Amino acid sequence: MFENRRGMMLPLGLMAGLLALVLMLAGCGKTETTTPEPVGNPFVPAQVGTDSTLEVMTWNIEVFPKAGTTVDWVRQIIEGVRPDIVAVEEISNTASFDALSTALGGWDGEHASSDAYQNLGFLYRVDGGLEVMSIYEIFASNDYSRPFPRAPYVLEANWNGTPIVVIANHLKASGNGVMDPSDPWDEETRRRDACILLAEYIKTELVGKRVFVVGDMNDELTDATVNNVFQSFLDEPDTFRFADMAIALGPSDDWSYPTWPSHIDHILVTEPLFAALSGPAALTTVVPLGAYMPNGMGKYMTEVSDHLPVITRLQP
Repeated sequence: MFENRRGMMLPLGLMAGLLALVLMLAGCGKTETTTPEPVGNPFVPAQVGTDSTLEVMTWNIEVFPKAGTTVDWVRQIIEGVRPDIVAVEEISNTASFDALSTALGGWDGEHASSDAYQNLGFLYRVDGGLEVMSIYEIFASNDYSRPFPRAPYVLEANWNGTPIVVIANHLKASGNGVMDPSDPWDEETRRRDACILLAEYIKTELVGKRVFVVGDMNDELTDATVNNVFQSFLDEPDTFRFADMAIALGPSDDWSYPTWPSHIDHILVTEPLFAALSGPAALTTVVPLGAYMPNGMGKYMTEVSDHLPVITRLQP
């Protein structure tokens, strides 16, 4: 009970009703507004990058941009995963790639323009310890029958003063799994010849350097020797090492190309990076973006890509 000014006792329920009426009348003529809760980046839980490590990621972003929402999804993914360098394949619209680069605060990007349909590119942080020195193509040619349907794209940089080189690739697709060296158009043979040229280039032009060879290489590491397009690297274990070999040997749920499924996106490193690859902070993984995408993997494949990114983290 509550006592009014005349000493009469009013029931508490009546008092609450009167108070509600007063508040309603006081609010007449005003528009009630609410501030929506900020929507967080759903990919933050997928973070791999740290402030003390270098992260190099390769990602086929499938005929980019695949949908009207693709640019923003890719921006959010990169900001959530936090790599330092992203080598991207299948840039179909370079203006959209430039818009993505601009939308990423603290980042920059460059792309090749030598292919009429799908170009390679790099996105890289500019607000940390990475200093990009130059980006250029190698093995450029107008002969479509060459081993490289797209010229490899090279980024040279310093990470906290340590020189590194990243060579991005998108090798020839398709094939029947059997190499036919007598056929210059055989897809496996073209991929094998591309790897031979890359191995020779690194051993002559990049001697002793910390080199990452990354990209959608369109073939598996685990094929038999006679049909293994990567044998030029595998035959020299003291010079080259696939950082993602354990993934290739592991369960298919962890592979980079889930629709086949197969593991065809790779990260190779040279001997000066072997120790870092085994360091306490080291990690190489396929980022399971479908687990963080609203509405799951189906939406990811519809609006982003049919490939998942592969990333390696280390301290060079």
